Amino acid sequence: MYQSSESLGRLVSVLSRMPGIGRKTAGRLAFYILKMSREEAKELADAVLEVKEKVGNCSVCFNISENDPCNICTDQRRDKSIICVVEEASDIIALEKAEEFNPAYHVLGGRLSPLDGIGPDDLNIKSLFARLDGSVSEVIIATNPDVEGEATAMYLNKLVTPFGVKVTRIARGLPVGGDLEYADGVTITRALQGRQEL
Repeated sequence: MYQSSESLGRLVSVLSRMPGIGRKTAGRLAFYILKMSREEAKELADAVLEVKEKVGNCSVCFNISENDPCNICTDQRRDKSIICVVEEASDIIALEKAEEFNPAYHVLGGRLSPLDGIGPDDLNIKSLFARLDGSVSEVIIATNPDVEGEATAMYLNKLVTPFGVKVTRIARGLPVGGDLEYADGVTITRALQGRQEL
């Protein structure tokens, strides 16, 4: 591939290492950055460095935070008897959209994926068990509804159940406003399995 500049090629290469960013998108981003003013480029670089310096993981739930413990773990309005287990910290942002849902969280830092070499010891599972000290009544498993997420949910269910804690799984199915004709078979099956009495 032709490169008009070695430094531009390096920027494209670095950007293309990011998840979901291919070389074409990385090229567009690089050219956008090139058109930025020096001040805007410095602001971007400073923001990247600042997040690397200030943001870490909460020692309790492994959420990303500038504070340890994080704001969710120190929030007295949270129902600490319920722990919602998620794959990544970004999943918390999605779940927080349910405004009346105020559990504590636990971030696994991934999901079981033997093909990628990710096993139980690579996830924050033992630290979850340490939190099951008798004050927790329910663990909600909110892993993604794909093969790895389902395998992780089943594995956690098997390990958490002996603690005498109720283990639940988030419901899956049709989105509000969705059309049945466009839903795939797995989604329809899950929606029917999770049906509720009116």
